[in-house]
Amino acid sequence: MPAGAIPVPAENPIIFIIIGALFQVLRKTMSPHHTNRVILLTGDGKGKTTSALGMVLRAVGHGLRVCVVQFIKQRTDTGEARALSLLPGVEHLVCGKGFVRECTGEAFEAHAQAARAGLAQVAERLRDPACGMVVLDEVCGAVSLGLLDAQAVVAALAQAAPGTVAVLTGRGAPPELLELADTVCVVTCEKHAYEQGCPAQQGVEW
Repeated sequence: MPAGAIPVPAENPIIFIIIGALFQVLRKTMSPHHTNRVILLTGDGKGKTTSALGMVLRAVGHGLRVCVVQFIKQRTDTGEARALSLLPGVEHLVCGKGFVRECTGEAFEAHAQAARAGLAQVAERLRDPACGMVVLDEVCGAVSLGLLDAQAVVAALAQAAPGTVAVLTGRGAPPELLELADTVCVVTCEKHAYEQGCPAQQGVEW
């Protein structure tokens, strides 16, 4: 077994969650590498959320606790929602109200309130030393649409417990988050099936 790895008691996921949480706290306390990491996935191409979910899968494989907070999105019947519910130690929070672009007035404010509530959940999870990774899915879009202030996101990230990994996704990442991130990946789109008339497909887009 590799150094630092923990056994996975597949027959009892509750024990797995407890051991993983304890290991995460000990790792952060004893490891000389206490640097927090911020990974930003942006651009107009497909695969930003998908990449973040891949990191969630990897983290779970090491027994880390993970929280996935989705901004803007409101569906709970997607493939990722169902899959995340099956993974031990993963919390999934849907904190959006759907499409925003044509909303104004009270409708827009309702979207903004949902986004602010989601950011409060993010800050709470980031402060928790037992939570190894927090995904802020579509947070860049929430900022670019005016639902969240970029500085409020920066302030939330600054509260992270030592060793926590934050993964941010979404189009139109603001300069404040681009500067803050340790790793920035821009996903571009050379061509897309939508352009050829292909509709969104189960298991691919949702």
